[in-house]
Amino acid sequence: MRIGVFCSGGDAPGMNACLRSVVRSALSAGHEVVGIRRGYQGLLDEDFYINSDGEPLMTLRSVSGLTKFGGTMLHTSRCPQFRTEEGQKKAAAILRKCGIDALLPIGGDGTFHGAVDLARHWDGQIIGCPGTIDNDLIGTDFTIGFATAVQTAVEAVDKLRDTAESHERMFLVEVMGRHSGYIALHTALAAGAEVACIPETPTDFRQILEHLKVLKARGKQSIMVIVAEGDEEGGAEKLNQGICALGCPFSTRVVILGHLQRGGSPVTSDRILSTRLGDFAVRSLLAGHSGAMAGEVRGDLLLTPFETTYSEHKAVPPELVALLETMAE
Repeated sequence: MRIGVFCSGGDAPGMNACLRSVVRSALSAGHEVVGIRRGYQGLLDEDFYINSDGEPLMTLRSVSGLTKFGGTMLHTSRCPQFRTEEGQKKAAAILRKCGIDALLPIGGDGTFHGAVDLARHWDGQIIGCPGTIDNDLIGTDFTIGFATAVQTAVEAVDKLRDTAESHERMFLVEVMGRHSGYIALHTALAAGAEVACIPETPTDFRQILEHLKVLKARGKQSIMVIVAEGDEEGGAEKLNQGICALGCPFSTRVVILGHLQRGGSPVTSDRILSTRLGDFAVRSLLAGHSGAMAGEVRGDLLLTPFETTYSEHKAVPPELVALLETMAE
């Protein structure tokens, strides 16, 4: 079997570790791996990884030592052309021409939407791995890159807390999460933040203000507010404006972490998750499966149809929301 592998959409720490796992698992079973650079765009451009022997095939040495590196050695991109039926048919024709029997995309919901579209024009097998820091896919407890993104955010908040306490200020820290509050909620819990504003819960400026007044009266000298970029009231800047307009009892500063959260060496849990899912995805292909994402739920590896992974919003655990409220008293 010849397996094509690529990364698509936003990069996530652990993509390289997953790629290493895919290549080594496939080669150990006697199969070939074609590395496709720059995702669906690279497929349309026939932009393949070329090894040291000048062949469009990945070898054991191609992925040596990759586990510790963030980003993706195959690069990634978004591809408007592939969203068209013409682009999808072209991709299918290229896969057939190159003798690729199966495809293993590493990415998020946009990547899996693309896989479903491609399957309408190509009869090869497709099994995906969840590479996205947002942790917004159904069918896996955690996605590749999420744990590292949270760790990066927590380290930033810890440093900001030093300055907040020194100047007796409130920092509003915006983290990624256009539609999901997972990063914000986990960051707030791990960093001991007093407030988290996420898309899944209503953000009430007056309620937050009253909470801040209570904390001020108790002698609190610094406050950390974690805001998901997709909060329904807007990001950290808008939240700051709204609270200050009502009379915030603290001097405030806004910090937007942005793409900083995507980078960095993956933490241990992401490396292990990536390795397990990459190997499981290959074994699933060899067993004849297709049209699904490889995930881990409560320690068990399982496949979830692509359509199910993005069929509805993946809710944050309500018990964690309640826990944050208790810890922030």
